[in-house]
Amino acid sequence: MTPARVATPLPLLIAAFLAGSFGAGPAAAQGKLDARYVATLGGIPIGRGAWVIDIASGQYTAAASGMTTGLVRLFASGQGSSAARGLVRNGNLFPSTYASNIASDQKSEDLRIVLQNGAVKDVAIDPPTPVHPDRIPVPESHRRGVVDPMTAALIRVVNGDPVSAETCNRSIAIFDGRMRYDVKLSFKRFEAVRSSRGYEGPVTVCAVQFVPISGYVPHRSSIVYLKGLRDAEIWLAPIAGTCVVVPYKFLLPTPFGLGVLEATQFVSVPNAARTTPTSARMQ
Repeated sequence: MTPARVATPLPLLIAAFLAGSFGAGPAAAQGKLDARYVATLGGIPIGRGAWVIDIASGQYTAAASGMTTGLVRLFASGQGSSAARGLVRNGNLFPSTYASNIASDQKSEDLRIVLQNGAVKDVAIDPPTPVHPDRIPVPESHRRGVVDPMTAALIRVVNGDPVSAETCNRSIAIFDGRMRYDVKLSFKRFEAVRSSRGYEGPVTVCAVQFVPISGYVPHRSSIVYLKGLRDAEIWLAPIAGTCVVVPYKFLLPTPFGLGVLEATQFVSVPNAARTTPTSARMQ
């Protein structure tokens, strides 16, 4: 989801408000995650999804898929997938490609971004973004020093403690193919979680603030709403064997009730365990 699409399918909701920078040493950044999520709005189930991440010594991959469920499908059905891959050099992650596909009753869209050393080299969107006279252009300078939405969801732990207040203290530049925006995280509190399968333990809760920079229409209602939002939260849990934390739970107040994305399964292992990667197909 881009921030302008509150109702976008599940996997992009994961990525939209998250960001990270990387600098962990190679031995501290190798692990795998197989997670499943459910999404609710006002307590009513609206979607489910899967997320698989593999951080190895030379490369990383992340893939997510999701679909609408329950009563929502009576009014509008949708499904989506997104994936990113890149290189791991000296413990740092360098995204190279990001792709997403969204399909609903009304439309479908394919998006692809090619990056090199933090700079956007190419963007392809099918169908193309409609021209809007009030859309703020994205200058070339705003396409440098950025991460893609999926890579942005892998957040490096600076001090070695996977659950720490410092993890939240960051502001990250993201380019999603249309918009250049910042996501600002700030520490709120610690919580304890227990998934039905996998992780049980503490998480760091960060407040999330959305700051549009370019590529958006200023008076669009979703942009105005998200700019003023101060109650969104992200709960971050660690991937075993790494210095990376990722979203376990996400809370987004909306005009229709509280939107919640939460892991029901969160299984992570160090790469040294040599487990077989699990696909991101729906179970």
